[in-house]
Amino acid sequence: MNFRDLVYRLYARRVEGRLDHDQVPKHIGVILDGNRRWAKASGGSAVQGHQAGADKISELLGWCSETDVEVVTLWMLSTDNFDRPEHELKPLLGIIENTVRNLAADGRWRVHHVGTLDLLPAETQTVLKEAEQSTSHVDGIIVNVAVGYGGRQEIADAVRSLLLEHSERGTTFEELAEVVSTDLISEHLYTRGQPDPDLVIRTSGEQRLSGFMLWQSAHSEYYFCEVFWPAFRKVDFLRALRDYAARHRRYGA
Repeated sequence: MNFRDLVYRLYARRVEGRLDHDQVPKHIGVILDGNRRWAKASGGSAVQGHQAGADKISELLGWCSETDVEVVTLWMLSTDNFDRPEHELKPLLGIIENTVRNLAADGRWRVHHVGTLDLLPAETQTVLKEAEQSTSHVDGIIVNVAVGYGGRQEIADAVRSLLLEHSERGTTFEELAEVVSTDLISEHLYTRGQPDPDLVIRTSGEQRLSGFMLWQSAHSEYYFCEVFWPAFRKVDFLRALRDYAARHRRYGA
């Protein structure tokens, strides 16, 4: 261990020691941004950057398990990412599939897919479905893997699901208009039954949501971190939690 690593560990312990566990967010959303820029800065390929980012996920979940977090949503592939060239998209999907398999095999996490399955290749769909089924009994952190996810698409899918459900019941449009509410729409979101994210973390220095959990993040706190996702450290995570705990959440009051 070099001097720099020693100083880092001591500082991380100091931050962790001052963390108020009663103020830890129950649901954290993470926009895993900066894989390609990290790879470029280190002289690697985009695929190497995506793999390094995937390898970081297990570390993050380990930190979450130490701090009483209950739900983690990981934005791994957006609907916009399908515009990327085939030579990058195909390996990225393979990395995502392997990552989801590993999460399911770990035995500590309950994997849940959020996103539009129809946009994904058949193999990716199968991996996501099998991961959900094989971990449905796990009493651990719920890990939402946002693959083929877009916030506007989610809301559109929720409305479509709501309309189809009431159509099958024979509900008229007039009757539906009388009962439709934010709670009713929430019941058709990808994350139905889960608490909304208390904290949304985005790495790489970008300060925007880019469509991440548009409906659910109405009252979320945001934390923007300069570091690229593959270089995200435990101390960066703890700083985010410390920053969250220091805020006063008024919900409009």
